[in-house]
Amino acid sequence: MSTFKAPKGTYDLIPPYSAKYLAVRDAISGPLRLSGYGYVETPGFEDVDLFARGVGESTDIVTKEMYTLTTKGGANLALRPEGTASVLRAALEANLHKAGGLPVKLWYSGSYYRYERPQKGRYRHFSQVGAEAIGAEDPALDAELIILADQAYRTLGLRNFRILLNSLGDQECRPVYREALQTFLRGLDLDEETVRRAEINPLRVLDDKRPEVQKQLTGAPMLRAYLCDACKAYHEEVRALITAAGVTFEDDEKLVRGLDYYTRTTFEFVHDGLGSQSAVGGGGRYDGLSEMIGGPALPSVGWALGVDRTVLALEAEGVELDIPAATSVFAVALGEAKLVLFGLVTELRKSGIAADISYGGKGLKGAMKDANRSGARFAVVAGDRDLAEGVVQLKDMESGEQSPVALAEVAEVLRAKLA
Repeated sequence: MSTFKAPKGTYDLIPPYSAKYLAVRDAISGPLRLSGYGYVETPGFEDVDLFARGVGESTDIVTKEMYTLTTKGGANLALRPEGTASVLRAALEANLHKAGGLPVKLWYSGSYYRYERPQKGRYRHFSQVGAEAIGAEDPALDAELIILADQAYRTLGLRNFRILLNSLGDQECRPVYREALQTFLRGLDLDEETVRRAEINPLRVLDDKRPEVQKQLTGAPMLRAYLCDACKAYHEEVRALITAAGVTFEDDEKLVRGLDYYTRTTFEFVHDGLGSQSAVGGGGRYDGLSEMIGGPALPSVGWALGVDRTVLALEAEGVELDIPAATSVFAVALGEAKLVLFGLVTELRKSGIAADISYGGKGLKGAMKDANRSGARFAVVAGDRDLAEGVVQLKDMESGEQSPVALAEVAEVLRAKLA
């Protein structure tokens, strides 16, 4: 037994379960790669002020959940709690917005870190796939990203998820609503921390999941009634584009999400089979974030989908992913045949066939157990006598049928059978 264990609230991904995570990442990123999104990868830690400015000082993420550290040189860093601020910072630093042809379309995948109370579906280390369209204000981009996420989930076989949609207005209409909401909140019996949050960013109170808070929010003014004509028209176009694509959604006027940088379009993907942690992903438009972190005006939109929660959603629906076996051909070498079969395995791998061989000098019985565990479709078995005759024994692991095949032809035969 090892002395060490994974830290509380984290997990290890190990085979065969890890294959589900890889399949989910591929399925989510697949539609993005077909839609002009290029891959970006950022460091696991950034300047702490990047998240304080971008995510928002009133958010739980910044006030309670960030893992922070001070380097030997005195720099204050934070493990990244989300991806958008890092990706936008990377795009600005590389001047991608000056290369011509906005928007800059980027997708990413990685681990993120938040100090939260661990529970099923909420971890301190979690995995996301995200997408950002940077530098263009167009309802079609908002709709495109929502449609691509919907497509990814349906490709995986998910059906019981819902898309919640709202508009948070912009710098013209949101201040008027903010004042009206603050006036309403000042009349409630809220704890000191919530009162402080209401003064910094009152919309965040709408996102409070505590029943004692939600109960008091009945009758609160809703932003939709305060939207300016431009925001109303923008939101209606987003809704129309999504509807035209055959994607269903629900209007949710209380939807805020937990990050301060969102403007106009905001959306969330929820799955009712996950209990209290029902959100599997979400995002929205963040037209002012670039200026917040020192860049030029770059209206942008994006989302992040949780790989962990998507896997849990698949399990809740009983969806079994069609994951191919890690090995297609398994070589069992007896005696001096190992040198020859090792060469065959190498040749098969070079031609794109997943192949493996038994290690450790095992006998026939032990090596065939390895072949069975591998999930291989075929086993190639050979001993000294087989090599003397210039053949190997090719065994179909499903039917159990076994027949000799000329050594010189076995690679070609396997390629044909596995085509």
